[in-house]
Amino acid sequence: MNFASVRIITDDLDRLVSFYEGVLGVQAERLAPVFAELVLPSCTLAIGHSQTAQLFGDDSVQAASNRTVILEFRVDDIEAEYARLKSLVEQEQWVQQPTTMPWGNRSMLFRDPDGNLVNWFEPVTEEAIRRFGSR
Repeated sequence: MNFASVRIITDDLDRLVSFYEGVLGVQAERLAPVFAELVLPSCTLAIGHSQTAQLFGDDSVQAASNRTVILEFRVDDIEAEYARLKSLVEQEQWVQQPTTMPWGNRSMLFRDPDGNLVNWFEPVTEEAIRRFGSR
């Protein structure tokens, strides 16, 4: 079994796709007017308009209501990414500037326009680097 993707449901597909295209640096594939995918080497971030929720059943998902899942992306240079993202992520969206966590990752957190929490991290201790393999 392989983990295929994470899908975010939103009421404003164009805004969220544009945000993730900017922060991830990849062009979204628009597979339908209400659905897009941002394909990265390690995973796919899918974004669907709330209209697609009808396909899953009434009240199965609700746009912009996540407070339990964190999207995490490993990067090579957290400080360089922080400097780059400061112009793309609005000030009020920042949750945490680069901080070294107890488990050995240097991490920064921000919210996307729908309020979903995003963590970018770089393994910095020997143990964390060993856990994630070579850079």
